Amino acid sequence: MCYKHELARYKGIVEEKLFAIVDGCGAPKDLKSAMRYSLEAGGKRLRPAMTLYVCEMLDGDIRRALPFACALEMIHTYSLIHDDLPCMDNDDYRRGMPSNHKVFGEANAVLAGDGLLSLAFDTMLAAIANNPCQGEIKAAQAVSEGAGVQGMVAGQVADLASEKSGARDMDTLRFIHVNKTGAMIRGSLLAGGCVAGADEEQLKALSDFGYAYGDLFQMTDDILDVEGSFESMGKTLGKDAQEGKLTYISLIGLEEAKKIAGRTAEKALAALEIFGEKAWLLRELTNATVSRKS
Repeated sequence: MCYKHELARYKGIVEEKLFAIVDGCGAPKDLKSAMRYSLEAGGKRLRPAMTLYVCEMLDGDIRRALPFACALEMIHTYSLIHDDLPCMDNDDYRRGMPSNHKVFGEANAVLAGDGLLSLAFDTMLAAIANNPCQGEIKAAQAVSEGAGVQGMVAGQVADLASEKSGARDMDTLRFIHVNKTGAMIRGSLLAGGCVAGADEEQLKALSDFGYAYGDLFQMTDDILDVEGSFESMGKTLGKDAQEGKLTYISLIGLEEAKKIAGRTAEKALAALEIFGEKAWLLRELTNATVSRKS
């Protein structure tokens, strides 16, 4: 079985539910248009796919995991909208299209992100109200931790601070990667595991994999900022070096970064050993990420 076909299957499931949620919410027309614009811009839907896959891998019901998968994609999309703002990374393009603020204006882009974030929590709370059990509650907690002040937001703050301070050390860099990227991926995996009733050993393995894979994903993103193209990445490249961002490339150089990426992939794969062959998709995804072009 091809992992790309499975990811496409999960993507279809998520998008059908995702757009139904947005269309059915009570947002004003202009706000809904701005929210949908960025949701419709494409993307791999990797985080929600991980949630659904882990739930199935552990013999859970993906219908129960679906609201959390959709919430993750809303949170991820809100973070991209805000990340592109002039006060943050100041990027005019996202996924090959003009950034949200270039189309709707800065204020409306901020509100579109806010709308997606609040709708994500509305969606998870509705799922808990419908089925108030520990699995759903713990899934929402995992998503919240990954997205919030202990996760993605903390990583973004550290990233911005490193630009101002000129920090150039491995501990700061790893903190940024683990939190800015890894925490949300970890939350995606744990959400699927919690809904499926994973035990503590399984949750620990998913957590370890999530942090390692998140580090790997951000590492390869940094590499592609040097070696990639606008056509493949859909965003402005070369900005990391121009803005003096702390990356593996700026810290240790391109070739050494590639070596560390390989070792990080091995670490991620080792975390999956307790799941045996059932974790095949995560293994294939990890191997593909090492050599990804987009």
